[in-house]
Amino acid sequence: MLAFFAVITIRLIRPWILVRFEALVSTRIGHFAGNVEMYLCERDAKINIPVQNYIDIFYITEPISNHQLATMWKRVLHIWPAWLVAPIMRVNRLLPSGGCHEVGQNTQGALDVYNLLDQLPPHLIFTNDEEAWGKAGLLEMGLPIGAQFVCLNVRDSAYLGEHMPNNDWSYHNYRDCDIQNYVLAADALAECGYFVIRMGAKVNASINSANSKVIDYAANGMRSDFMDIYLGAKCAFCITTGTGWDCIPEMFRRPLVYTNMLPLGCLHTFSSKFLSITKRHVWESSGKALTLSEIFSNDVGFCMNAQDFHLHGVSLIENTPEEIRDAAMEMVERLVGAWHPHADDESLQQRFWGLYPSNALDSYSGNQLHGEIRARFGAIFLRNNREWLQ
Repeated sequence: MLAFFAVITIRLIRPWILVRFEALVSTRIGHFAGNVEMYLCERDAKINIPVQNYIDIFYITEPISNHQLATMWKRVLHIWPAWLVAPIMRVNRLLPSGGCHEVGQNTQGALDVYNLLDQLPPHLIFTNDEEAWGKAGLLEMGLPIGAQFVCLNVRDSAYLGEHMPNNDWSYHNYRDCDIQNYVLAADALAECGYFVIRMGAKVNASINSANSKVIDYAANGMRSDFMDIYLGAKCAFCITTGTGWDCIPEMFRRPLVYTNMLPLGCLHTFSSKFLSITKRHVWESSGKALTLSEIFSNDVGFCMNAQDFHLHGVSLIENTPEEIRDAAMEMVERLVGAWHPHADDESLQQRFWGLYPSNALDSYSGNQLHGEIRARFGAIFLRNNREWLQ
């Protein structure tokens, strides 16, 4: 009954102020971070918002993927209890003409098709107490004050398998990678003076590095919701395979190196702080690698299901340890101003992006997947795979 009267009230006051409601998808950290940050960016840029005065009210769904992130969102959003808002939304949907009272999705989920991350500051900041807790956490992990660190985020099946065991997540397996392929890059970064912190709430295997600067935070018992956010916000950059957690460094405007990135047509292209390389696509019948053009002409450039690759007769091969190291070192050199491009690096970039479907649309929503292309593809990868650029 309370929800019914609330709905009647918000409809009566609609000529003066539009009240909208929405659930935050808080069960998956990528949506909880990236989608909400992009909503705020679009709101600030006056994109995809009502023309009249309005107020947006949210509630958080259970289970919450990260409680620290929930705490921080409550500082910048109107977040009300689920027991109050969810019934209002249900009643609103039962009555006609209620669509305008739902926030809905921003333009394209967490994708920054308007290149807003490069234009606007982050929406979350740490309190003084939180800064102190974060610095204490770094010291406890063995990092000296002021030490630079890189976050390493490599997807495997452990998290979803444990936290949502009733679902079949095997369709995501094409995104899984072997953490041991990242040891060479981690050790190289340590030799350059960086600490490397392997991220993850639950992982299948520890990283096999003997270097004391490589810290397996995901497996050593030190992981916490708070440090997950603090580390992502403060890292020099992040090496990732394109998983939900990497939306944390992204929303705090940290540089990212995307390795083994799939599907290839969904590269994160909207910031100059992004660098990517992808898995190899190989014909199962012959073992021959597909060229860049063949990946898209054979409809595997946008596959979102492991079975789809198999149905198209395509196997996927992970990046080699050397390729991952080279991409990491390229990011280091770019950040410190020591990057020395080869004479044909720019022409290789142009060839890659000339073949890339930058005007592609999402097959479900019909929205664009890319805005202005600002990211770069790995220069050393392209130098070593010139025949791929066909």
